[in-house]
Amino acid sequence: MKKVVAISVVVLTALVGAYILWSAQGRTAAAAKPELFLDDTSSFGVDSGSGNLVAVQPYMQTKDYASAEAYHAKLDGYLAAAQAQGWLHPDTVVVFPELHSTWLVAANEKEGLYEAETLEEGMQIMVTSNLPAFLKAYTEARGQDKIADSIFRMKADWVSQVYQETFSSLAENYGVTIVAGSLFLPEPEVQNGRLVLGDGDLQNVTAVFRPDGSLYPNLVRKIIMTPAERPIASAGDSNQQLTFDTPAGNLGVLICADSWYLEPYDTLTAQKPDFIVVPNNYYTEGGWDAIWQGPDPGPPPGDVDSDDIGRITEGEARLKYTLGGRMETTGAKTGMHVFSGGKLWDMNMTGHTLIFTDEGIIEASPDARGAVVNYWLPERDSQSVIQYNDAPDN
Repeated sequence: MKKVVAISVVVLTALVGAYILWSAQGRTAAAAKPELFLDDTSSFGVDSGSGNLVAVQPYMQTKDYASAEAYHAKLDGYLAAAQAQGWLHPDTVVVFPELHSTWLVAANEKEGLYEAETLEEGMQIMVTSNLPAFLKAYTEARGQDKIADSIFRMKADWVSQVYQETFSSLAENYGVTIVAGSLFLPEPEVQNGRLVLGDGDLQNVTAVFRPDGSLYPNLVRKIIMTPAERPIASAGDSNQQLTFDTPAGNLGVLICADSWYLEPYDTLTAQKPDFIVVPNNYYTEGGWDAIWQGPDPGPPPGDVDSDDIGRITEGEARLKYTLGGRMETTGAKTGMHVFSGGKLWDMNMTGHTLIFTDEGIIEASPDARGAVVNYWLPERDSQSVIQYNDAPDN
């Protein structure tokens, strides 16, 4: 019996050692100059001295998430392009898309993950090569989809650190305010200037960074969960602080689906934004030409014309039922939607920058892969300036 136990221990030790060796191999990603696929650098409006909004539409590929350095270099390339155009100033607000930072979870993984053809195949590689961390996260998972929850949770500490370091560095280096775009993190808070994670539900959150690289103390937490998010993340409070006192004025931020529904605009109205930006994320095969099936999730808000559902396109619905149809109630004069481009495994990201103004709607190139789009904010009236200067610090 003792001999059997001894042999079993030896075999088990060998198997564990072999797994550790296999897990560690092939994790060194080759350094490469990032490809920006920068097809559009457009500017709209006239510089009135009141600041500007810059939409960054990064064209992301799986390899762009291979390391923190690769990710930083990719985003830095777009800001360098904006700087070369003369668009980055202390009163500039730069906006990145929804969820593009969430895929930092794929960093420092085996080469096979970046070569996988489907997201499912890539995540299987991630789970098997990080089994101890995954199993620990699985015991802590709060979402209905425990596997997806565990994948995002097991690297959340590292991802949040890279997220803060990346955007803090970019904001400080270029001297601009940055709406960093969102990611899934477990109940994060800003404490003493740092992102600190909780142990509760995942939330879809975005941070905003000042021109000196410091974090604003409030995070924006997505309020309206899509069907794809509900098994993973919980909704943010509809009465949260959604505005930020910036050098360009009072900035309002909504995350993707929140811009389709009335309740978030009620919250913004009380907070009196000068302009509103919306980081978006849109995966689809049909693109904006697909027939609109109504807001996701349903049911649609009461002001939606039921005849439009199943008749107009996705793109037409975005123009009619997001910022364009709702922003006026908040008092904001300008709004901007920002999207990602690219292909991650079998997910095709699509969309292009939309700008809503008193004078009409501006659409950036729908065919651009990567894009950097500038809009000069209109001159604020004296009353608006007084309100901004007298506003308490967030």
